[in-house]
Amino acid sequence: MKRIAVWNTAFLGDAVLTLPVLQALRLHFPGAEIDFYVRGGLKELFAFHPAAARVFSVEKRGRGLAAKVSQFALARDIARRGYDLWIGAHASLRSGLMAGASGAAVRVGYTEAVLSSLWYTHRVSRRFDSREEIERLLGLLEPLRITPASAWPEIALAPEAKVDAEAFFSRLRGPVLGLHPGSVWGTKRWPARSFAEVGARALLAGATVLLFAGPGEEAVAAETAARVRELAAGGELSGTRDPGGELSGTRDPGGVENGAPLSRLHDLSGALSLPRLAAYLGRLSCYLTNDSGPMHLAWAQRVPVTAVFGPTVRKLGFFPRGEGTTVFEAKVPCRPCGLHGPQTCPLGHHECMTRVPPEAVWEDVRKKLGV
Repeated sequence: MKRIAVWNTAFLGDAVLTLPVLQALRLHFPGAEIDFYVRGGLKELFAFHPAAARVFSVEKRGRGLAAKVSQFALARDIARRGYDLWIGAHASLRSGLMAGASGAAVRVGYTEAVLSSLWYTHRVSRRFDSREEIERLLGLLEPLRITPASAWPEIALAPEAKVDAEAFFSRLRGPVLGLHPGSVWGTKRWPARSFAEVGARALLAGATVLLFAGPGEEAVAAETAARVRELAAGGELSGTRDPGGELSGTRDPGGVENGAPLSRLHDLSGALSLPRLAAYLGRLSCYLTNDSGPMHLAWAQRVPVTAVFGPTVRKLGFFPRGEGTTVFEAKVPCRPCGLHGPQTCPLGHHECMTRVPPEAVWEDVRKKLGV
């Protein structure tokens, strides 16, 4: 195998979870050129990964004739590259078509992708009920009889992003908590007021708080920032009651000290490129987040992560990993309500998120911050 392509044009988290596949291929075929095809906007994040010779950005937006011309041009370019092996890690019709266009002698994809599987020479089952997502992806290597040495995705940061993060963090005081209240999917968002409570408690305990948000998350970031300032300036913090039901995790709120300066709150929402975001996340003392793509950037760098999961559950296979990881979930009978979670709660109550009290989450975060 001299020329290999790995294709996963799904979301950010999916691309991160595909890295163990690239790493295993690099170890098994040390002399091969391995290309990584990712969703538009993600190329810069993976450009310095040692397992990939090249990273290609695939734009998926647009309709009509222009979009068809663009896809035809992409297929023609792929065909010209002369791949020997194609790993199709995204179960979509477009992915199957590109696999076929590659002309690779060996093309591996998922059996469950009924239409796209027609273009693969080897098909494997995702085994969705018995494997987590990284293991499903590594299953694509089974026809090649490759046994991965590791299932951990290693993040390779851009040098300029590392320098920028080092300079920024050198000016901060105390342990640093990162808050990311956004998500592409509306029902995956823990309430902004809950994020704000934890952020305010962290400020009052002497920590620095960084607020992160991506495109489309500006409104929830602004709401969170305003509420943090209000609470840290003397607003009322909630008690320790669980608002209606069982919850996994502890519920001791810990102590709160008054008078922390708001100067230790830094709103970075919309201010960071994806490589810089990854570098900043890698230096946090703790990262409080919803189920989101950046969550995978954090735990993959072995950052202590505290995550709140609502419409999604562990058996779907996308939980964060590592000894420093904690996941909070409310035990409500309607979970899960989809692979990603819809934009709005199908039952209208969103209790899977609203019943996770900030006091319990703060206690976990407090221990990780050491305050």
